[in-house]
Amino acid sequence: MSSDGGKATLPPALGRPRVTSRAALERMAFELFARQGFEETTVDDIARAAGIARRTFFRYFSSKNDLVWGDFEGHLQRLRRLLDEADPGIPMMDAVRAAVVEFNHFDPVDVPWHRQRMELILGVPTLQADATLRYAAWRGVVSGFVAGRTGLPASAPPPRLTGYVVLAAAVSAYEQWLSSETPPPLSDLLDEAIRHVGAGLASMLDEDASA
Repeated sequence: MSSDGGKATLPPALGRPRVTSRAALERMAFELFARQGFEETTVDDIARAAGIARRTFFRYFSSKNDLVWGDFEGHLQRLRRLLDEADPGIPMMDAVRAAVVEFNHFDPVDVPWHRQRMELILGVPTLQADATLRYAAWRGVVSGFVAGRTGLPASAPPPRLTGYVVLAAAVSAYEQWLSSETPPPLSDLLDEAIRHVGAGLASMLDEDASA
C-alpha cells in the first residue's frame, strides 16, 4: 500500500527496461492515466511503473501536471522559429495560420499520444491553472510576431487581440477534433478556424497601420 490514504500502488513492471528518457517517462505515465485516470495516478505510481526512484522523476518534470504538457518551452521556441522564418511577402495572418497549422502537425504514430495529451489538458480541471499560464506564453509568441510586423508594441490592442483570437480559434479546432472518434485531420480544422478569424483580424490590423 502507498502512503496516499491507502490506495494500492502498481506492482513493479517486471521485465520492462528502466525508463531513462523524458519521452519514455511521458509515455509510461500516459499509459497509467489511460488505465486508472489522471487524478488517481500519483508520481509514486509513475516512478514505480517506470522502475525509477521518485527523485529521478523530478529530474525530468517538476510535477505530474508538468509531465502532461511535455516540453512546452521547446514547442514554443519552434512556434517562434516558424513565425520568424515566414516569408515577409506573405500576408501576416496567412503567415500566422500557416505557422500554427505546421506547429500542430504530428507524425501519424504520435497522433494518439497527442490526442490523449490534449484530452487531459482541455478536460482535467486541475490542469486548468497550468493552462492559464501556458496559454499566456503561447499568445505572447503570436502577439510578438504581429508586433514585429506592424511596428506596434506587443501590449497594444491589435497584437494582444490577435493573440487571444488565434488561440481561441486553435482551442475551438482542438475541441472539435477531440469530440469525434473519426474527426477530420487536425490540420484542416486549424486551417479553417484560423482562416475564418483571419480576415477580420487582417482588416483591423490594416486599418490600424494606415491610421
